[in-house]
Amino acid sequence: MINSVLLVRCFIIGQIWPKSNIDKITELLYDSVIMIQQLINDEKFTNIQKAQAGLTKLFAEANRTSSFYRVMKNDVPLGVMVPNDMWQSIMEDLEALSSPSYLKRIKQAREEKKRYSSDEVKKMIGLK
Repeated sequence: MINSVLLVRCFIIGQIWPKSNIDKITELLYDSVIMIQQLINDEKFTNIQKAQAGLTKLFAEANRTSSFYRVMKNDVPLGVMVPNDMWQSIMEDLEALSSPSYLKRIKQAREEKKRYSSDEVKKMIGLK
């Protein structure tokens, strides 16, 4: 949930920046919130003793459930165990989001008037 301070900042920024920049900020905030929600949904917790005793088993479980483990000691977070597939996916996302041409293509796609149904997309990529 976006807090009131952030909303006030966006309002103040809106008084200074043109609407197109506000739209861009809104999109970035929305994308960030969605990504954070997805990460929170995938998070599991374990203590350091269990992690040390069964590292391979924890990674296998995390990979099977598409989740990650926050490793704790005395209720203090020590670090995060992320399966390799998830890590590679995160790195690909970060790389793509750092590409100006990729962001430009996303912007152009969002501005297009033409919309496709899921059936049309499946047909385009050969799933139907």
